[in-house]
Amino acid sequence: MIRSYSDHAANERTFLAWVRTGIAAIAFGFVIEKFNLFLMTIGGGAVGEASHRAQSGSLGHYEGLAFVFGGVAIVVLATIRFVRTTRLLDDPETPPASNVRAELILSAALMLLVTTYSIYLAF
Repeated sequence: MIRSYSDHAANERTFLAWVRTGIAAIAFGFVIEKFNLFLMTIGGGAVGEASHRAQSGSLGHYEGLAFVFGGVAIVVLATIRFVRTTRLLDDPETPPASNVRAELILSAALMLLVTTYSIYLAF
């Protein structure tokens, strides 16, 4: 039987939740990239609002890349955190410490990206 099985299971569930969030951010970045390509294609043959919006599509390109790289960073940091927490749980002499700075910074950056892209789509 694994010592502190419930702690190890909670650590694994947390890891999988962060990986799922990272994959969702990566997928959303790809959707932004494809939508930007779609707008640029439509803007090539149209005049007026769609053409203006398509020419300002470089912002969508950078936001899509930011989501992809942010999602990759979330998965990498989740893996590092999972391994570190597993080692702390296996070491009987070191009490597990809670350090959530990286998760808070990544969450804040992700929220900033979502807000920026929402404002971009609104106008």
